[in-house]
Amino acid sequence: MAKDLRINSNAFDGTMRSPNRAMLRAVGFTDEDFKKPMVGIASTWSEVTPCNVHIHDLAERAKEGAREAGGAPMIFNTITVSDGISMGTEGMRYSLPSRDLIADSIETVVGAESLDALVAIGGCDKNMPGCMIAIANSEVPSVFVYGGTIRPGKLDGEDIDLVSVFEGVGQHNQGDIDDKQLNRIECHACPGAGSCGGMYTANTMASAIEAMGMSLPGNAAKPATSEEKAKECEEAGRAVYHLLEKDIYPKDIMTKEAFENAITVVMALGGSTNAILHLLSMAHAIDVDLTIDDFNRVQKKVPHIADLKPSGKYVMEDLYKAGGVQAVMKLLYENGYLNGDCLTVTGKTLAENLKDAPDLVEGQKVITSLDEPKRKDGPLIVLKGNLSPTGAVAKLSGVKVTHHEGPARVFNTEREATEAVLNDEIKEGDVLIIRYVGPKGGPGMPEMLSISSILVGKGLGESVALLTDGRFSGGTHGLVVGHITPEAQSGGPIALLKEGDIVTIDADKQEISVAVSDEELAKRRGSWEAPPLYSKGVLGKYAHNVSCASLGAVTDRFDER
Repeated sequence: MAKDLRINSNAFDGTMRSPNRAMLRAVGFTDEDFKKPMVGIASTWSEVTPCNVHIHDLAERAKEGAREAGGAPMIFNTITVSDGISMGTEGMRYSLPSRDLIADSIETVVGAESLDALVAIGGCDKNMPGCMIAIANSEVPSVFVYGGTIRPGKLDGEDIDLVSVFEGVGQHNQGDIDDKQLNRIECHACPGAGSCGGMYTANTMASAIEAMGMSLPGNAAKPATSEEKAKECEEAGRAVYHLLEKDIYPKDIMTKEAFENAITVVMALGGSTNAILHLLSMAHAIDVDLTIDDFNRVQKKVPHIADLKPSGKYVMEDLYKAGGVQAVMKLLYENGYLNGDCLTVTGKTLAENLKDAPDLVEGQKVITSLDEPKRKDGPLIVLKGNLSPTGAVAKLSGVKVTHHEGPARVFNTEREATEAVLNDEIKEGDVLIIRYVGPKGGPGMPEMLSISSILVGKGLGESVALLTDGRFSGGTHGLVVGHITPEAQSGGPIALLKEGDIVTIDADKQEISVAVSDEELAKRRGSWEAPPLYSKGVLGKYAHNVSCASLGAVTDRFDER
């Protein structure tokens, strides 16, 4: 007799569950289906962003694979929002909260429908950590699939992408390009379906999840519209059934060592600062003891070897042609940077998967040699000091400046800061402060790609430091420091800064400080009052429940908010 692979759906057995089965018959279940494990296909399909516009077709392919393997699959949907579309607007406050809404909604369906296994397919930035948090909390065998990268846009023989448009706004403001050229960039930057093409947050998190072993080998680099991506979705449907057969759960794969592998790959590829926030949240969900200090420990020993946008030349499709993330992982593993004993969704260890993985294509230029890296250590650095006692995050890929000291130019909103930049009120040497935009204060910890790109477009990317308790897009580059904690809304030192205070960023010493005495800071704190917390709708709920960014900005950490 064949083994019963059902974990939860056996709850529908027996005469008492006849009404429950009647409902399922209406969506196509037969007598035979009730004997099979029920596999949920969580789709983030939506027409609101190119990152996700193609995902329904991918979900159908995953459903086919799960059914062929022996499961009873059902597709269900969750939300997505586009960071690129909401960037620079009030809508950006909803981006990070969407991560938790996605996670909660997927977990809710898995739990309420008594599903036995899960394939989750994500596209835009918050889809991936949202799906992974749901996978951790749902506690059923699961596979994650990345919807894939967009192909680069082409203009005058050059590759361009969405960040080219953001930086074009700064170039336009500076007078370097005219209306017509900005419109040409806008019209050619995004040629179709898929997530933003550089090593921005979506591609960063896809790479991290592949390194962690929660997606199939080769998942991260396959372009969104390729047949290889569609075939992979079928394979994912079959793979999750095999996880049921082998009794392998997410907790067996998402170990501390697997998270360290993910951090290693993020550092080597020069990934987004958001990786720190999201990996912390995923670790919290799976009960792995990962802290912000673990990132600095890994950062010190892993070289940055990828010449990828935003600070480099190439995009994810170029990496795909060069051998993909798997080839990079093989290089890292063979040189002692990855733990090969970690289990993966193939049922094999990372070392076993990499044994048959391709090497980097001979003559490729996307990945440097380990002997001649872009940086000898990782580009994501956690800074601490009297301006950020519990940690802030800097990304130094492509940045020559490691020490900056200058007067604080203090703004409580991104809009006011942006106006100052566009009006040429911010000068070389300044330290531009945008505060009260953290997880609680924003609320929602909005990204600052718009203003950081304008600074780059105006030629101020390395001569003006931009500091915030908010976040930066994976597309941001330049002298920027985000995630300053504690945030201003919680009374962190950033709330006590005054115009003209001298702020120092020292990446070599991993310090961020303000030249104000403890006594003066205490005096300022005595007269400081927290602004009222936002108290309406989803943002209100988020503001009252979210934790500090140094803990992953999670909404179910009740020992610290």
